Amino acid sequence: MRVPSPWFRPLAALSCALPVLAQGQDAGLAERLYRSGERAYSAKSYQEALDTWGQLLQTDSKSGFAPRALLMLARHQMEVERKPEAAMPYLDRLRTDYITSPEAADGLLLRGLLLARQARRPAELKAAMGEFNRILDLFPEAPVRGEARFQLGRAWRDQGQWGRALHQFIEAFRLHPGSAVAPQAMLEAAETLDLMGDLPGCLRMLQRLRTEAPQSPEAQEAAWRAAVRVKHRLQKPPLRNEGPWPAGRTKWLKTPTLLATAPDGDLLIFQNGLDRAFRLHGSELTAQGPAAPGTRALLPGPGGAVWMLSKNGLVREDAAAIQPLGALGALSGAALDRWGALWVADARTPALTLFTAEGGTRTVASPTASALAPLATGGVVIAADADRKLLFLDADGQPRVIVPYGQDLPVPFRSVIALAADGAGQVAALVDGGDFGEGVVIFGPDGAVLRHTTFKALGLSGRIVSLALDRSGGLILCDRRNDLLIRLN
Repeated sequence: MRVPSPWFRPLAALSCALPVLAQGQDAGLAERLYRSGERAYSAKSYQEALDTWGQLLQTDSKSGFAPRALLMLARHQMEVERKPEAAMPYLDRLRTDYITSPEAADGLLLRGLLLARQARRPAELKAAMGEFNRILDLFPEAPVRGEARFQLGRAWRDQGQWGRALHQFIEAFRLHPGSAVAPQAMLEAAETLDLMGDLPGCLRMLQRLRTEAPQSPEAQEAAWRAAVRVKHRLQKPPLRNEGPWPAGRTKWLKTPTLLATAPDGDLLIFQNGLDRAFRLHGSELTAQGPAAPGTRALLPGPGGAVWMLSKNGLVREDAAAIQPLGALGALSGAALDRWGALWVADARTPALTLFTAEGGTRTVASPTASALAPLATGGVVIAADADRKLLFLDADGQPRVIVPYGQDLPVPFRSVIALAADGAGQVAALVDGGDFGEGVVIFGPDGAVLRHTTFKALGLSGRIVSLALDRSGGLILCDRRNDLLIRLN
């Protein structure tokens, strides 16, 4: 038997070690590519970073740094490019090829958020919920579990499953105390308790939020939500006329016709004499968007933009062109729901037309509506003067609550001129006619009458054409005849 040369043994060992050494070099290269991309990205050299991470995926897709690169590429498309659809291929690959990696949990969360954002009605949330559930099932130690529970709670609430929603919100802040999601979950838990008819529980949860996270934005939100609920639903003081608002300003507008409250609490005003919308922030009045003659509806749009509907179509502050509204020529009201759908009523059409964020349209069977307002639950409230009813509709257009015009009032009214709603569930109606005369009625989320008064009782004699609910429980009235605003408290 031939004995191998002693010189051969080291060469053989070296030949066996070469693949291992090469693998070590590749692993080192993958990390260096990833870190190089990180450096470029932090310096905002985005294209360099994207190219570097792309090279990493090409040269070593099995490296532990590959899922990190995919996650960064997806986040870039969402947060910098603002192209969520471009993030999906990266998230799909992360979900398919790297489900066992720690980054997969973050990828599933982002994918679920994108799917939820694409949903245009509650029934379309199932795919997003599946991603959030996978995080809870597959990643027991993932930091994003709290966010996944929070998003599951929101999805269950949007589908009317309030008990399931409340469970997820409670688990989110119970299991993740001190996290950024905890105060958000408390706020949503409070709102869900209110939907379930548990006002005391809602108020206790809002106070707990203010106590445990006093510096959070959610604590500020909780403060006004608690205040308006206490005023409208518990104290119910008689509405009194505080006079021109802001105090001391009289004859300072040019034919105001429409009011709306922005998400940040600012008041939006359309002045017919100037054909423009304005934002009132504190005492400063600033023009918003282009001129829009003949505006019939004023809406707070996404991202703080102002939308106006005129006979020519939808005029958006954040868009260059006017969007036509087809054959709708007798606009009687509009509302923008939390799903991004624009609900439009036409005085000659016994139906509502919905314009989706993607540019599509669909029709929802409905009585002819004289006024609309968005609801925090995702649908809208409409006034049907012919049937003398208020209808609280869900996101699919199905009536959730129906309120006859005279219910819980000493005398009925005949018509609704305008509607307004706040984020805490109250709906205000500017009403006219019948034995009631002119006045206002404030309803709760269940349709119960909370407060009401007539303008005759308040000593008002102007021409009130619109109204808005403010964050301290007051009503702002738009007096077209006297060119001013009036506050009721």
